[in-house]
Amino acid sequence: MTILITGGAGFIGSHFVRRMINQGKRVAVLDKLTYAGNLENLKDIIEDPKMSQQFKFYKGDIGNQEFVEHIFVEENIDTIANFAAESHVDRSIRSASNFIDTDMKGVFVLLEASRRFSLKKFIQISTDEVYGTAHQGAFKETDALNPSNPYSASKAGGDRLAYAYWVTYKLPIIITRASNNYGTNQHPEKFIPLFITNALEDKKLPLYGDGRQIRDWIHVEDHCAGIDFIMNHGQDGEVYNIGGGNERYNIDTAHLILDELKKPRSLIEHVKDREGHDRRYALDCSKLMLLGWKPRIKFENGLSDTIHWYRNNQVWWKRIKNGEFMEYYNKQYSHRFADTDVQQTH
Repeated sequence: MTILITGGAGFIGSHFVRRMINQGKRVAVLDKLTYAGNLENLKDIIEDPKMSQQFKFYKGDIGNQEFVEHIFVEENIDTIANFAAESHVDRSIRSASNFIDTDMKGVFVLLEASRRFSLKKFIQISTDEVYGTAHQGAFKETDALNPSNPYSASKAGGDRLAYAYWVTYKLPIIITRASNNYGTNQHPEKFIPLFITNALEDKKLPLYGDGRQIRDWIHVEDHCAGIDFIMNHGQDGEVYNIGGGNERYNIDTAHLILDELKKPRSLIEHVKDREGHDRRYALDCSKLMLLGWKPRIKFENGLSDTIHWYRNNQVWWKRIKNGEFMEYYNKQYSHRFADTDVQQTH
């Protein structure tokens, strides 16, 4: 039997692939290899004679029903961990159609195939962003969803569709909602790797608004450990929050990055805030912790290790930051850098 990891060439998915293979499991990866998918993230597995025997890669779209069903037959799939997603809020604001196609329609195709082939376990990877802004306290799994941008809305749609297949068809679904991830191999469009790589190049760090948006950070390895734990100990039909317990102002995280790299804080440039920017995310993870799981990586230590990785793997991210990325970056930030009417209340 084989676990199908969709989006397995991406940031979080590739870490989960490695975790499963290290446990001796057979893994099939389905990845569209968009700009965020990178086979270099799996290079050590592909090139290792022993690990590669447990691994099969398929390039394709989770929205392609015929291809998905072919993989089910070919690989005798019994479990799915669905990491495949368009995942960057800024890009969803510029154009939402790909997010709807992958994060909703793609989930539907996977669910239908799972129902047809009597899957034993389906893990839908969702996000804390489906809850919207946490004005006070922390969100529990039973709280209402209130997404505020096209990305989080598309993820909420896939989240609830998966749950509907549990209620209607008793498909063995578990949904996880994690806080913001960080760690090695993360695409440099995201906040932490963007600020690390810009600082390494002595470029400005574009900090939205006053920089006092709050995020709860979880290291990708802790996130993957949480998903693994839930696969073995979670209950079908349930939702589990996976948080790191590391709430930080964005500006404080930027300061940590610059201080670690011994770069001046003057590299920070406050720019016009993002449309519909959620002010704070916070998760109540007591449900999962009562089962016996908790995060292990302290934020300062994990961030330091992450910075060290980007400093030592500049070929990896410099290749990504050329071409399409620069076109996106200029569209996203050039007008914001030019806008001097930015409120700074820090």
